Amino acid sequence: MTALALTDLARLRGQRGLTSVCSAHPLVLRAALRLGRATGETVLIEATCNQVNHQGGYTGMTPHDFAGLVRRLAAEEALPAERLLLGGDHLGPNPWRDRPAAEAMDEAEAMVAAYVAAGFGKIHLDASMGCAGEPDALDDETTAARAARLAAAAERSAAAAGLPAPHYVLGTEVPPPGGADHLLDRVDPTAPEAAQRSIAVHRRVFAEAGLQAAFDRAIALVVQPGVEFGNRNVIRYAPDRAQALNAVLRAEPQFVFEAHSTDYQGPEALTALVRDGYALLKVGPEVTFALREALYALDLIASDLLPGHGARPLLAAMEGAMLAAPGPWQRHYGTGAEARLLRHYSLSDRIRYYWPAPQAQRAVDRLLAALRGQRLPLPLLRQHLPAALHLADVPLDPEALLIDRVMAALRPYSAACLQRGAPLPA
Repeated sequence: MTALALTDLARLRGQRGLTSVCSAHPLVLRAALRLGRATGETVLIEATCNQVNHQGGYTGMTPHDFAGLVRRLAAEEALPAERLLLGGDHLGPNPWRDRPAAEAMDEAEAMVAAYVAAGFGKIHLDASMGCAGEPDALDDETTAARAARLAAAAERSAAAAGLPAPHYVLGTEVPPPGGADHLLDRVDPTAPEAAQRSIAVHRRVFAEAGLQAAFDRAIALVVQPGVEFGNRNVIRYAPDRAQALNAVLRAEPQFVFEAHSTDYQGPEALTALVRDGYALLKVGPEVTFALREALYALDLIASDLLPGHGARPLLAAMEGAMLAAPGPWQRHYGTGAEARLLRHYSLSDRIRYYWPAPQAQRAVDRLLAALRGQRLPLPLLRQHLPAALHLADVPLDPEALLIDRVMAALRPYSAACLQRGAPLPA
């Protein structure tokens, strides 16, 4: 299969798409790369501004570090270099929005420049959030002006590094990062006039700033198609409710839509999204949820199978790590028994922030070492991990099992982006 480029998306709108895997976990990255090698697809891996930035982000990685990690894993997984794309998500002042706008934008410029210099070819310009003393959400004019400033920094960085100039994603009407905190029953799609205005204002502001060439490389607009997930439930895509929004693309042949928080949508909804022009599907918590699900299943299996292993020591280690540093989950999950349940099983999967913690790494390493080479009895797999019955009574490779379960979560995205079995638009 020929590698799908970002510039192909508008031409193939409704027929092809790309899954954007937003994760820094090495096993998740391996799963995405391995699946791409198997299907022949282009693999798009993205990092967010809070996760990876020029100061290290919460992963401790700069864009250069993250790019190096992904490229090393891609080489190990034998994915051809031309089938790997790197993207930066929500690149703007968000990590520094508690500072005055001038300071926050200086940091954002440095971050964008670092991403581009590291070879990230897809840049989501997100300057919609207010900084200290500003409203939470900014007007289109201010947002576009700040996006243009960031694009100028990106253009300078690419030229200085001798790299191709990046492609841009505009727009910021997205669900809350990591999903909503409350039970949802409805999410309204972006108003068509709002999407049209966002494109028009960015087009004018970029031209006035002498950045027409940069705007010409804008490939997508972020909109809300009416999809979301909370801690406990999922709002799935309803094509009939988004028809007016989807019609915007007919007047904008340059663009496709980028859909955020498509986690847990399922095959039918994902296929419909791509068919309706949402050629970029973002997924993050769903794949780390699948990883956690498999790790906890192995924790239960080891507890039942191995004398002296203890009662779910991995869960206990993760509970300790989350209680010791509650910042990533506390305001989202509340307190008491409900919070304990959500810490481990929420669809927003904020436990993903804790896997790099030393006590979590020790617990995972102990679990995998205990099970490596073990022959798992069929009844235990039926009880705790029925999706892996084919692994009964053979020496276990636990890392391969974990990667396989993440790949299973990604396969519906792959099928949707290839539109397998879906009628193509007339």
